[in-house]
Amino acid sequence: MQLQMDVTSLEAFLAQEFPQVAGMFAIERLGEELVVRLKVDGSHLRPGGTVSGPSMFALADVGIYLAILARIGPVALAVTTNASIDFLRKPAAGADLLAHVRMLKLGRSLAVGEALIYSEGQGAPVARASMTYAIPPKAVQPGP
Repeated sequence: MQLQMDVTSLEAFLAQEFPQVAGMFAIERLGEELVVRLKVDGSHLRPGGTVSGPSMFALADVGIYLAILARIGPVALAVTTNASIDFLRKPAAGADLLAHVRMLKLGRSLAVGEALIYSEGQGAPVARASMTYAIPPKAVQPGP
């Protein structure tokens, strides 16, 4: 499937629609696989210095959302309807996280994506997430 949005338009969309989180993420690569970086700072850490589960969940959610939008265009109201995340191992203390996202299914009303999350510098994933999104019906175009 041809991409409807490139890195620049995805980042602009995120800044416009979700300015509260846009600065936390950077798109590293866009193609069959989307790679998104969580710029880890002190607000993402839990006691013990590791990245918190909610921060990893946010990375997976934003990454899969952006992978969907890259394919269908700027649909702000595509929403998460199901999510599952497995925490596999402890991320490196303070290291950025990278989500490698691929789409498993992209239909007219539902999309399913998967994210493997890596701690920068580690070879094995630290988490795996699977999410389903509802895609709203296209707005009815008025007739002449």
